[in-house]
Amino acid sequence: MALAIGKLSSAQNASSEMIETSGTTSTFRSIFTVPAEADEGAPLLPNINDPNATDAQTVCPGYNASNVKRTAFGLTATLNLAGPACNVYGTDIETLNLTVEYQSADRLAVRVTPAYLGAANASQYSLPTTLVNQPTIDTDEHMSTLTSDMSFVWSNDPTFSFSIYRKSTGDTLFSTEGTKLVYENQFVEFASALPENYNLYGLGETIHGLRLGNKILLRPTDITWRLLGGSVDLYFYAGPTQPEVTTALQTSAIGLPALQQYFTFGFHQCRWGYANWSQLQEVVDNYEAFGIPLESIWYRDFDNDLVRYSYTAGETFLSNLHANGKHWIPIIDCECLSDQASASGLMELTPVMHVAAIYIPNPENASDAYVDCSPWKASILISSSYATFNNGNDTNSYLTNPDGTIYVGSVWPGYTVFPDWLSDGAGPWWTNEMVTWHNKVAFDGAWIDMSEVSSFCVGSCGTGNITLNPVHPPFSLPGEPGAVIYSYPEGFNLTNATEAAAAASASSSQAAASNTASASSTSPYYLRTTPTPGVRDVNYPPYVINNVQGDLAVHAVSPNATHADDTEEYDVHNLFGHQILNATYNALLAAMPGKRPFIIGRSTFLGSGKWAGHWGGDNTSLWAYMFFSIPQALSFSLFGIPMFGADTCGFNGNSDEELCNRWMQLSAFFPFYRNHNTLTAFPQEAYVWASVAEASRTAMNIRYSLLPYMYTLFYLAHNTGSTVMRALAWEFPNDPALANADRQFFLGPAILVTPVLVQGATNVSGVFPGTGGLGEVYYDWYTLEAQKVSTPRANVTIDAPLGHIPVYLRGGYVIPTQEPALTTRAARRNPWGLIVALGLEGSARGNLYVDDGESVVQENGTLYVEALYASGRGTYNDTNPLANVTVLGVQEAVSNVTLNGADVARESVVYNETSKALVVTGLNGMTNGGAWKADWVLRWS
Repeated sequence: MALAIGKLSSAQNASSEMIETSGTTSTFRSIFTVPAEADEGAPLLPNINDPNATDAQTVCPGYNASNVKRTAFGLTATLNLAGPACNVYGTDIETLNLTVEYQSADRLAVRVTPAYLGAANASQYSLPTTLVNQPTIDTDEHMSTLTSDMSFVWSNDPTFSFSIYRKSTGDTLFSTEGTKLVYENQFVEFASALPENYNLYGLGETIHGLRLGNKILLRPTDITWRLLGGSVDLYFYAGPTQPEVTTALQTSAIGLPALQQYFTFGFHQCRWGYANWSQLQEVVDNYEAFGIPLESIWYRDFDNDLVRYSYTAGETFLSNLHANGKHWIPIIDCECLSDQASASGLMELTPVMHVAAIYIPNPENASDAYVDCSPWKASILISSSYATFNNGNDTNSYLTNPDGTIYVGSVWPGYTVFPDWLSDGAGPWWTNEMVTWHNKVAFDGAWIDMSEVSSFCVGSCGTGNITLNPVHPPFSLPGEPGAVIYSYPEGFNLTNATEAAAAASASSSQAAASNTASASSTSPYYLRTTPTPGVRDVNYPPYVINNVQGDLAVHAVSPNATHADDTEEYDVHNLFGHQILNATYNALLAAMPGKRPFIIGRSTFLGSGKWAGHWGGDNTSLWAYMFFSIPQALSFSLFGIPMFGADTCGFNGNSDEELCNRWMQLSAFFPFYRNHNTLTAFPQEAYVWASVAEASRTAMNIRYSLLPYMYTLFYLAHNTGSTVMRALAWEFPNDPALANADRQFFLGPAILVTPVLVQGATNVSGVFPGTGGLGEVYYDWYTLEAQKVSTPRANVTIDAPLGHIPVYLRGGYVIPTQEPALTTRAARRNPWGLIVALGLEGSARGNLYVDDGESVVQENGTLYVEALYASGRGTYNDTNPLANVTVLGVQEAVSNVTLNGADVARESVVYNETSKALVVTGLNGMTNGGAWKADWVLRWS
């Protein structure tokens, strides 16, 4: 697919302008804007909205199973069409292979593929295991169908269907009974019945499956999968509970999540539009002046704009930043604008926001770089300005068009090319560029954006147009005419009536001025394609999915873009983000040897957690988005990507004081904690509003105290597949009332968070699972008192004035703490503490993991501590003493406390009769060699 824009006339190409620098006047052309129509696709009507759409279940014949053969671990069968082909949204595959494997005691695999696969069509139906791991039969020699807790039952009545049962409970896990399997070269459909009032978890942010365009339909009685091709690969886990399923999924299929560096759990600040190193330093200084912790500042791209982000100034900035225990995370962008672009102000117009595309130099601008463009893959003649593009071009590292020329799309810097992660050269090239740039500027991690992969035009629109580079995107950027930001959170008019009215008026005027559409009385036209036997239309599949952009090539690389092995983008599109995270992980290992790579990615896939974390994308400053961040985070816990966070206070639109106050406190209990907003929106750093600054300090004081607990949770996730953020239903699976509870969450098993998610509220309703005589007790973080709940499963109204987030400690757990500080480095040097939240039976247990916080291989050893009695194992030498122990739920006054038999000074022991809390301080001198250097027991009476 290609869209030719063509050379413009001098009038269209805009006038030149005069720029004076250092007393010298130079003339530069204005920046060309890609036409808006370049990103307009064909008019398409999604199948589910099309009243004339054909129901495949009605017209297609289904399949019949034959030649069924038992194997040592399951069965195989042949599936043949049960009647004449329907060819409704593609060409029916007449014969399929069915493979069923009992792979372990709790895992069953069902695979359906075309019977005839060869070199010409294999990539359309099968993905290499180097991209997506396929679990295989466990190596346990005693594994057999008899040891599995699941049973596969099939039938040909009236056509092929199958059901999966859990033997131990008799539950039906999955059943296609009463539906037909439809399998065409561009359309696959199958469905499973669902119970009444079902709750489903883990379907994703945008519901899709393995390949571009796979969709899930949720109906009152069933769930239906519709795929635009590919194979059917299903893995069933017996469970029955979430911890068992999630652990089995990670250990058998997708891999265990990365153990992040300790500093990554600090607070991060970012914004689109920080102008230069000096402004970054100003933000860093402001956080320190207001006494608000700041761990990392974020911004910039793969190579620096030497006017605003020079390497010399950057070295000074980063030296000071690192000396103070702070970090810098850039958007790693393979883009470098020409000197002309910098001088003409394009960098102000198009701050770089992507990494998945590579700027292609203008051959008519020697400072940009000159490439012989006929053909694109010709050798570089002059490559003085942008080695990154040249190096990738030399190693054939870019996606191509079907005719073999380089695919040229459009992203932030202009016309760009895109890495081909299936090529042999892309991985080494990416590593080389990362190492080269890190040698120039010492970044501490990578932020991977736009990795769906995105493009701002349909098809290879830059082909024949790169002499226009650099170019402006085909839409107005925030703050430009027609795109001034006037939006505010819900309820803003209730607290800021005058300002809200003025913004609403200005917004209406802007919308009216921008509205050029005219009313039409004619019926809308939609492109409909019909299947051609044996031919795939990858750009316009006959089945139209409900894609947010409509045309598959709008705001994305076209489906017919081609990889080095001739695989079409159509077949691997959803894996681009997964692959770039893998490449970046390997690149950071090379750039910073020995350190765990820190990566946050936008587009992910099951298994991406092995390499990276994820943020929730470009959200909006609305209360609804703050709420949505909770189920988002819980979903990513299921996907094996626990390092999740949202753009706190919202990215798009203007935030306000109340929303930012609540959101800064909520996000303090997410693993990844970052404030980020868009270009030209009102500033929303934590120090902008006094109440937000105070609320942030309060919540961060708790977060930084709990960093040892959070780090231990990640260690356990990394080693066992356990989750970090947890839904209430996962901790209490036998309480059906909790199935749809998504406004509260647990951080690990021991911290219950109940945030305010509604504008204007001063209290919040929450449940305390397992209380009211059911065996659980919770303690208020602030008062240390046990929460009184008399009725099981009761909704309790909790006071939560602005600036207060209700946090509770669950009885039965020992929680390690350290005194908070303004950076994680400083906090790690502070004395230890323990909070012992006794259960109703009077006991508690916990654990602590300690290492150097950054190394891939722990040459200095690790330390693992189990408490209440501190019993450690490992060789890591932590010399910080134990400062205090707080015991909650002590029912009788305490007069004597000993540590390993030695009396603790009476003045260091305080018992509160009201809260029933025992606070023991002054333990530093008794543990001055290190809190965990030797085992110890604390006793009281």
